[in-house]
Amino acid sequence: MRTVAVFLVLLLSACGGAYHTSSDGRLATRINNSYEARDACLAKNATADVTGGADAGTIARAVALACAPETEKLVEASNRDGDPRVADAIRKDSEFRAMGFVLRARGQASN
Repeated sequence: MRTVAVFLVLLLSACGGAYHTSSDGRLATRINNSYEARDACLAKNATADVTGGADAGTIARAVALACAPETEKLVEASNRDGDPRVADAIRKDSEFRAMGFVLRARGQASN
């Protein structure tokens, strides 16, 4: 009986490191760097595109599209399981954040 218990403990402890966790420092750093790169791109493009006469939604979509490479790097770093819902949520968040940057660049309050 004791041998079975020892074997079970060894088996469970061997599986303990098989999954990534939020405490994985390198993964967290990659995700944070990806967020920063995406947000920097959104801010830069929102400021550059604010002079046009188009509505804020159109500009926000264009800004999010211009930053698609940064957004996809964020999706790749954050969505290690390949869940399409997670990827879609990150892309929608990019457009939402682009709208905030556009409104701030125009001097309007974002909600």
